[in-house]
Amino acid sequence: MNWTKWIRQIHRWLSIAFTLAVIANLVAMAKEKNVVWVGLLALFPLIVLLFTGLYLFALPYVSKWRSGRRTG
Repeated sequence: MNWTKWIRQIHRWLSIAFTLAVIANLVAMAKEKNVVWVGLLALFPLIVLLFTGLYLFALPYVSKWRSGRRTG
């Protein structure tokens, strides 16, 4: 398995973890419990999702740039 496939899998699983953390945060807010760690629970997957998403976003542009450089 190459790096891109690993990054995609990590991105997919982290999106599920982020969604569950947001749901847990909403449930805690609905119960009117002011628990700070529940609010911070979604922060870790969100930060990693930012970096994996930026990598996946830039991947087609970088590969196009690299292939254009070789032929030119």
